[in-house]
Amino acid sequence: MKKPINIAPIFVLFIFMLPYFCLAQVTLNADGPGNTYELINSVLAPSGNVIEAPDQIPEGSHPAFGRHIAEVFDTDLNKYVFEFYSHLANGAYSIDDNDVSTLKTDRQRVEIKTYASSPNNLIATIGETVTYTWRFKIPVGFQPSSSFTHIHQIKPVDGDDGAPIFTLTARKGTPNKLQLIYVADANASNAYKREINLSLFEGIWVEVTEVIKVGTGTSGAYSIVIKKVSDGVELLSYSNGTIQTIRTASTDPGFPQVANSFIRPKWGIYRSLLDVESLRDETLRFSDFSIKEGTLSTKDFSLHPQDEILFPNPVYDNLVLPDNIKDNYDSIRIFNTNGKLLLTQKTSSLTIDLTWLSSGLYFIEFSKNETTKVVKMLKK
Repeated sequence: MKKPINIAPIFVLFIFMLPYFCLAQVTLNADGPGNTYELINSVLAPSGNVIEAPDQIPEGSHPAFGRHIAEVFDTDLNKYVFEFYSHLANGAYSIDDNDVSTLKTDRQRVEIKTYASSPNNLIATIGETVTYTWRFKIPVGFQPSSSFTHIHQIKPVDGDDGAPIFTLTARKGTPNKLQLIYVADANASNAYKREINLSLFEGIWVEVTEVIKVGTGTSGAYSIVIKKVSDGVELLSYSNGTIQTIRTASTDPGFPQVANSFIRPKWGIYRSLLDVESLRDETLRFSDFSIKEGTLSTKDFSLHPQDEILFPNPVYDNLVLPDNIKDNYDSIRIFNTNGKLLLTQKTSSLTIDLTWLSSGLYFIEFSKNETTKVVKMLKK
């Protein structure tokens, strides 16, 4: 069958007006016992492995226990949730779980993450804004390390990526504390932005909302709020609208570094064993993970007549952009109506092959620096 002839070759694509349009959101929830690792990987990295646990590799110290993340029924939330396990030689299993990421024996780790093999909308790069939400429950009597017991990290990748940029860590003390720690770069010391008694979190579900605008110097922004699920009472909050959230390249002759490529989240139990006598076998529950990238408002999308973007629409095999696109924008991204990112490309090429794209409605985001325009595209 021949394709219909496109009699009117040029249409004006007007902006899609909504109070808010979430360009990409991914959620992860437990769905019952079995295939837990497969479920987590299917969401956070369909072609990879986001699990860091001592049963994962031959060098792991505790394969006999089986998987260190399970799906269990939680009576408070009345649904299945994820439960993470971390074991010690002085505990019920008489073995120290190790850190399969570094193979070091002075620490142990059972975490999930996003990483380079994750979809683009699950890692955050300069200029993007990402919102992480999740719930967690610390058991009564939780015994943290005096060194560190990280339950959440925002980690940079490449260059200066040794220390996390932001961390929620539990720490032994009198009393035990939950701390929000910020580390600007390799030359900076820990900045303790918030510290609160850990007992306030024990035995209850809390919900975290963390929003990060990825930027260097004062162009970044960060906020976090932790509330009780039961009544919405706020337990911890912090906000800074001019804070570095990704690290730049360093020319320090003693420690040169390239710039970070992106930042990504980690959740779980990552703890030091330097004071193992203070620790015990631990569990930690998580639920309702959400990663949402690129929430834009109507204001961001406003088009004046001189800003109208013209190109043939509907689109058949190829998206053909006008010459002036390269003058005004340097990249485009195509999303489906669910906000899933399908394509990222520079505008250096004005003809884009879309033969692989199914028929339907899509959104094209044109961007350059702080300027962003989103238009509708109909694929035939």
